[in-house]
Amino acid sequence: MRIPVQVLVEMYQNSLYVVAFSICKNTADAQDVVQDTFLQYHSKQIQFNNEQHIRAWLFKVAINKAKNINRSFWRRNRQSLEDYMKIASFETPDLSDVFQAVMNLPEKYRIVIHLYYYEDYAINEIADVLDLSVSNVKVRLSRGRKLLKETLKEGWDDDE
Repeated sequence: MRIPVQVLVEMYQNSLYVVAFSICKNTADAQDVVQDTFLQYHSKQIQFNNEQHIRAWLFKVAINKAKNINRSFWRRNRQSLEDYMKIASFETPDLSDVFQAVMNLPEKYRIVIHLYYYEDYAINEIADVLDLSVSNVKVRLSRGRKLLKETLKEGWDDDE
């Protein structure tokens, strides 16, 4: 017996999400678990005995995927930016402010700024690593610097 994925999504999406969220305690991870569960159902060509068998299989897969996320290296070793800022050592408070501002940039600028200033990559190397053109890297650096300047200027104007 096979039930179309669309029907199963309507029937079990919310229940699977609640189970995954109770294990992961993270909205994005729980959503990923539900999506991966339905993808696995779709890709596996398993024949089930009845609807109860399908339901049990879906819940078992979702629970196992959620547990795998909790056991993953990334999940066990990640920490929030706030926690990192507490333990990071900067020579001056201004360097801490700059680092915080860099971390708050949009990702496409943050990555280029980080690679250029913190990791000492050349523009050509950044272009190779990110699979971008040299001119695109230069534009992102320029725009990232502009955003940083605006952000830091606002912060210093507020202090006065």
